[in-house]
Amino acid sequence: MPNLVVLTEQLLAPVPGGTGRYTRELAAALAVTAPQGWEVTGVVSRQADVSAAVVPGVAGPRVLPLPRRALIAAWEHGVPYWPGGDAVHAPTPLAPPRGRVVVTVHDVVPWTHPETLTARGVAWHRKAIGRAVGRAAAIVVPTAAVAAELRRHAPGPVPVRVVHNGVTRFGAEEPVPDLPPRYVLAVGTVEPRKGFEALVAATAELGVPLVVVGPQGWGGVDLRAPHVRLLGRVDDARLAYVLRRAAVLAAPSLAEGFGLPVVEAMAAGVPVVHSDAPALVEVAGGAGLIAARGDHAALVSALRSVLWDAGVAERAVASGLARAQAFTWANAAREVWSIHLSLGWPRPV
Repeated sequence: MPNLVVLTEQLLAPVPGGTGRYTRELAAALAVTAPQGWEVTGVVSRQADVSAAVVPGVAGPRVLPLPRRALIAAWEHGVPYWPGGDAVHAPTPLAPPRGRVVVTVHDVVPWTHPETLTARGVAWHRKAIGRAVGRAAAIVVPTAAVAAELRRHAPGPVPVRVVHNGVTRFGAEEPVPDLPPRYVLAVGTVEPRKGFEALVAATAELGVPLVVVGPQGWGGVDLRAPHVRLLGRVDDARLAYVLRRAAVLAAPSLAEGFGLPVVEAMAAGVPVVHSDAPALVEVAGGAGLIAARGDHAALVSALRSVLWDAGVAERAVASGLARAQAFTWANAAREVWSIHLSLGWPRPV
């Protein structure tokens, strides 16, 4: 039986982030949409507990004999270590250095906004992405904006295909106590690139509570303020509860590759205010209100319009619901399958 091996390592990262969501949702959708006779198997490095990498419908995870650091080092030095598989998909730039591997590159922030990453993170991602665009069988990116930036900053001979992410359809809710009756919501890892500090200032000026969902990342970003509620990392049931009750979802990011919270909010019938980062503009497709990055007055104005103009909010909800229908994980998985199958699989890696 031919086998698609998906590197699900990101699910075991200390802060999985949006790429963790992408890895889990895409792997599950690949299993559901697999061509007849194909199997999808997850693979991770050797770790004490790999339970977080279990994905419904996906076999495994198969555990490689090398721990994470050793595996990364081996691939960085060009060692073509891989246990085999008829097709390999790497949902992040962490990928075997050789073989017919399809790699997802989520953004080119290491080139466009290196100041929002650690120096080590910039160096590693530039090296890994550079290797992928030169040696992989194909590259998947989430937006045309990322494709254009990739060609500009890390050109290579490998074909690049745009495959939009999907929208997670949240199920049952779990209540979160003591939420404000009306609030602005931000979702994402708390790090410099997300622009959440600007959101704290904007909501303070407007006198409206801000609820932030997401783990603390690097950079020492401190969002503590009297009107801010930090929920940290929450499961999908609690996220669904918080999201569906938000007055507006704000995404003032300096840079994004796609912006999953934007389409998740639109699908939930929540108005969206987002920055003018090219990928967010592309994904929102005119359904959100745009505030230029670094423009405090514009962010305050956009939030005020949604919060206190019922007509603006209603139009944003209607436009968002329509726009969100364009994004499904099943469609994303089918497009990824088409890329793998176009390479002539099954054949040994």
